[in-house]
Parts: sequence; structure tokens; C-alpha cells
Amino acid sequence: MTTELVVLDMAGTTVADDGLVVQAFTAAIESVGVPGEKYPEMLRYVLDTMGQSKITVFRALLPTETEAQQANSAFEAAYGDLVRAGECRPIPGAEDVIRGLRESGVKVAFTTGFASVTQQAILDALGWAGLADVALAPGDGVRGRPFPDLVLTAALRLEVTDVRRIAVVGDTASDVLCGLRAGASVVAGVLTGAGRREDFLEATHVLDSVSELPAVLEGEPR
Repeated sequence: MTTELVVLDMAGTTVADDGLVVQAFTAAIESVGVPGEKYPEMLRYVLDTMGQSKITVFRALLPTETEAQQANSAFEAAYGDLVRAGECRPIPGAEDVIRGLRESGVKVAFTTGFASVTQQAILDALGWAGLADVALAPGDGVRGRPFPDLVLTAALRLEVTDVRRIAVVGDTASDVLCGLRAGASVVAGVLTGAGRREDFLEATHVLDSVSELPAVLEGEPR
């Protein structure tokens, strides 16, 4: 079945993370006065839930909505500052893959667990504005991963004829679950980010990098 849409995660999949999430998270919990002894436990939770909406993560970690919103805003600001300072680079080969897909008639969507303002900061820093057909983040009416909303929203906006003609690629178990729940035929985990091979037991493919995706879509055995 010909692929009509490829849905790509950003940090860890098409964009190298290099510990930026951990740095921004530390700044965020400092901003709401979390005691230092709680940092390790909270950081483990953040790493275990990589790929999910960051506001959802902060709501799970902090006792009030006010603190969660404050921490999320601090996270966005800290991550954005790191990105604008040049601490952001593409995964090797990612841009070529995206351009190749679009040249061959396949639509491409960027998705993220970050807020839209953070996603836009990354796109601006890399010069990737307009590289994909659409860029989506969790927000009003669109739940973050592992819910299927981001993939299905991309499918609706880009007028995909059949969810089985979708490929989803990400570096976390949440990315994989999102793709499976959305009905995509190809749901690939990549090993360039937070996830490890054992996190992708339900994936249809496990790739060393997004650069291997074209071979999968062309039907080459993996």
C-alpha cells in the first residue's frame, strides 16, 4: 500500500536532543521551588515519559495546576533559549529524507510533545520553516501522545485517503503507541533518541536512524 503521509517526531528523531530536555526540565522545576532531593525521581519520570506532552508530565509531577503551568512556561523558555543559542542540530540525513519524501509525492508532518512555541523555535533555528507540509503540537482539541490525535489531525489536514497509508516514526514508546492507535501501517522506532530497542517491541520496524526510512517505505526487507 503506497504511503501518502509520513509523521515524524522532532527531538530525538529528526533533531538531536543532546540533553536539552534535561537542562530545560531542571530549570523548570527550580522555577517552582522543588527541593533538590526530589530532582532524581522527577527526572526519571520525565525520561520514562519522553514523547508525551510536557504540560501533561508537569501535571503528573506537581501538586497544582498553577505550578504545572508555571513549570511548563519555564521549560519552554529554557528550551527556547538553548535552541536560540545554537544548541540544536538535525539528525544526520533527516533533512534529505524529508525533501526526498516530498519530492516523491509523500506528505510529511512534524509532531512533538513540546508546546507549539517551542516547536517553532526549533524550526526557526534549523531553517526548517516550510520543510514539512504541517507542524503540529498538543493544544486545544489535540491531545499529546500516546493518544492518536496528532497523527489523525495531520491525516485530516493533509487529506489522507486511508490511515493505513500513514507511516509514523519516533524515538519513544509513546510515539509507537500513538502510531498504532492511529492505525498507521508503518510504525517505526528510531535509536537516535530516548528509546532503546527493548522499548519498541510493538513497532513494525526498529531503525538505527530516520535515514533508513526510505528503504522501509520502498519495501526492502528489514
